[in-house]
Amino acid sequence: MKPWPYPLWLAHRGAGKLAPENTLAAFRLGAGFGYRAFECDVKLSRDGEAFLLHDDTLERTSSGRGSPAEQDCAGLARLDAGAWHSPAFTGEPLPRFAQIAAFCRANNCALNVEIKPCPGEEARTGAAVAREAARLWAGADMPPLLSSFQPEALAAAQAAEPALPRGLLLDTLWDGWEDTATALAVVAVITNWRCMNRALIERLHARGWRALVYTVNDADVAERLIADGIDGIITDAVDRFRP
Repeated sequence: MKPWPYPLWLAHRGAGKLAPENTLAAFRLGAGFGYRAFECDVKLSRDGEAFLLHDDTLERTSSGRGSPAEQDCAGLARLDAGAWHSPAFTGEPLPRFAQIAAFCRANNCALNVEIKPCPGEEARTGAAVAREAARLWAGADMPPLLSSFQPEALAAAQAAEPALPRGLLLDTLWDGWEDTATALAVVAVITNWRCMNRALIERLHARGWRALVYTVNDADVAERLIADGIDGIITDAVDRFRP
C-alpha cells in the first residue's frame, strides 16, 4: 500500500457532541483535546458556495429553515449554528469550507471531507467541493481525503480533480460496493464500525485500500479494531480517546 499520511484518530464533525457540529468552535475544541485530524460534512448553497452542514434541512443545527440548497451563502452566514447546542455557543455561524481549510492548514491538521449533497445535487456538489479543495490545499503535503456515501458525487469529484484522494463511505456492504470502489479509484473504504472486522481489513489491504470506520465511541470496540489493523477511527468521544 502507498504511505498513509493521516492520523489514526479523527474527531467527528469537529468535536463530536461537545460543541455544535461542523463549526469552527467544534474544530477548536477538538484541537484542544489533541486531535490533529477531523471529519466534516460539506454541501453547496444555491449560489455554489461550499459550507459545512450535515442535514438536508437547516432546522436541527441552525436558526434557519428549509433546504440550504435554496439559499444563498450570504443568508446562510447570518444564521446561528450554535444556540441549538448550548447557550455558550450562541451566535456561532455556519462556516464556509474555506474557513475550515484555513484552520486545518494553519494548525497542520488533516481533514476527511464528507461530500454531503442535498438531493439532486450529487454531481454538482462533488465537482464543486473537489475543485475548491484542490484550490484551498494547493501545494499542501497532506491534501484532504474526499469521501461520500454517494458514488455519483465521488465520480464527479474524481472527474474534476483526479489527483485528490477519495474514500467510499458504506453504511452496509451492499452488492457491488467493491466494483464501485475500484471504478472510483479510491484510496480508502470507510464503513460503519459494525461492518468492520479483521477479515474485511485484510481484504481491503490486499486491494491496496486503507480501512477506516465511523463512529466509534466505545473503548472495547476501538481496541479490537486497532488490534485488527484499522487505519482510521472517527469518534465523537474526543474527551475520552486521546490521540
